This record gives sequence, C-alpha cells and structure tokens, in this order.
Amino acid sequence: MGLWQIDTDTLARSRFVLSPFAETFASLKLLHAGTGGHPGEEAWLRAHLPGYRARLAADPVIAPLVQAAIGTSWIADFFCPTSCVGESFEETVARVRAAGAEVARTNLRVSLRGPLPPALERDDLPERATALLTHVWEETVRPYWERRRRVLEADMVARTTQVNQGGWAAVLDSLKPGTRWLGESRFQVNPLAYPPREIAPGAELLFMPVTPRTSWVSWEGRERYAVVYPCLGVLAEGHHRRPAPAGLGALIGTARAGVLALLATPMSTTQLVAVTGQALGSVGRHLSVLLGAGLVERRRAGRSVLYVRTAAGEVLMEASGGGGDAGEGEREGHVPGVGR
Repeated sequence: MGLWQIDTDTLARSRFVLSPFAETFASLKLLHAGTGGHPGEEAWLRAHLPGYRARLAADPVIAPLVQAAIGTSWIADFFCPTSCVGESFEETVARVRAAGAEVARTNLRVSLRGPLPPALERDDLPERATALLTHVWEETVRPYWERRRRVLEADMVARTTQVNQGGWAAVLDSLKPGTRWLGESRFQVNPLAYPPREIAPGAELLFMPVTPRTSWVSWEGRERYAVVYPCLGVLAEGHHRRPAPAGLGALIGTARAGVLALLATPMSTTQLVAVTGQALGSVGRHLSVLLGAGLVERRRAGRSVLYVRTAAGEVLMEASGGGGDAGEGEREGHVPGVGR
C-alpha cells in the first residue's frame, strides 16, 4: 500500500487549499477517460470532449504524451507539479514549462515503466504539455471556475467541521477510496504497493479538493506533500444532482426541499446560492423556515455560519425516501484516480 509516516505536528499544521491547477489536471484526466461519473460530468463532457479530441487529432504528439504522463499507476512528475498555497494556475503551469527536456523524458519513462514511443523522443515535451494544460484551463475550467471555487470552498468548510467534530482520523478515512488512518502516525494514501514515505517534520501537508471524480497524491522534494481528492458528491453534482423526493416537495415546496436535501453536508448561505442557483433572498427565506421548523440548525466554523440538518430533518428525509441521496451521490460512478 502507499503509506506515509506523518508526525502529529505535521498533521495538526496541515490544511485544505484550493488549487486551480489541480482542478485543471483533474479535468484533463476526465477528458482522457471520456466517461463521466454522474450527469453533471456527462454534460460537461458533451460540451468539451469533441474540442479536446479534435485538438488531439490535430497533433500526433499530444495523445501519446497524455497517455504516457497519466500512466497506469504513476503520474509523470513534470506534468503535474504540486501546487503551493495561493498559487495561481499560471504560476503552477510555469513550472511545467520550466522542466527540462531530459527531465520530462525521464519522468515519462517512469510513468510508462518502459521506453518512450518514438513520437515522444523529442525536446519540446514541456512546451506541448504546457499548451495542452493551458487549453484545458482556458476552455473547459475557467468559464466555470467561479461556481467550482464556491463548491470546493463548501467542501473544505465541511471537512474542517468534520475535523473539529470527529478528529483527523474521520476525515482521512473518508477522503477517497484507499485513504485510511492506520494509527501510530501511519496514513495510507492509496492501495498501491509503493515503499513507505516518511514525511519530515516541518513539511507542508496539503489537502486539495477537485470537482471531477478522480484523485492522486504528489510531492515536491521533502518539503511539500499533497493529497488531491474528489469533493463531496452532492456538491460536485450541483444542478445535476438527484431531485428532492416529490412527496417532500409537495409538503414544504420543491425549492425548500432541495435546500434541506443538500444540508446533509454543512453549507453556508453563499455556498447554497452557488450550488442551487437560487437567489440569496430565496435561500435565506428557505433557511429561516427550516430553522423555525427545527429541521436545520446553525453552526459556526471560523468566520463562516453553516447550516446542517438536525435529527428531525434527517427523520423527515428518511420518511420521504430521500435519506440516502447524499451518500449515494458520493458513491455513484466513483472512479478512483491512481496518481502517485
């Protein structure tokens, strides 16, 4: 198994961060796979897969480059550097461009576990990788980034709340298939048979959510480590999530039932607006009614005020046949990434 040895101080200092580059690379992996895990991904693929495939068809180097870089159990290091805290897409992708030709070829041989195909025996691989990643960012991610950013922020708030309530073990066990806190400072990051890695005291440990259903781990030297994981399914699916139960909608209103269904995960008013597409005033009124009925409650996490279903809200969802929606949304179509 992939095992990281992490001291308690490093884990205590770890944090959840946004990475536009990680979101872009996850989107590239989804385009490469060509199959979505839920209706939202399928709709996105219908919009962008034809353009991506046309780009590959126009350049005989790009398709084997992506195939080699993503590999079967190891991502080529130069193609997917570990983002720093607060780093923009442009800053991260500049490190892809700065990789030397020989470094790129060496990394690709590792991910392929063998020799390069003739098409990749060339010196411009970092430039071609940069051009492709920039295309994916500009054409398929950036137009949706504002909503995706809010969805990812909602996930980070939910995970932080989970740390406060259940400790790090509960969070690490639920990040993605294959992650598990084993105790005694041992964190299983994936089920692959790699030698254990000891994370040096003082190293930076980052957790990066992405909206596509994929995952990987990465590191830069011995000073920075990252676990990229799929955000909560009910958030990522957004408008394409399964609708609230019809009976519940008839009882309290369809829009209000949709808000209640989402609140299996703690969310702020702003995040509910981003995910539902409803106006701020409408979401506020729904929350006021649900609070008055005792179906949701408020919690504070740092500067954020979060709303989550109460036990009464859970009973109502169960009675209407909607109690499993959030969990099923996380499980459906989940294709674990292999990564490093």
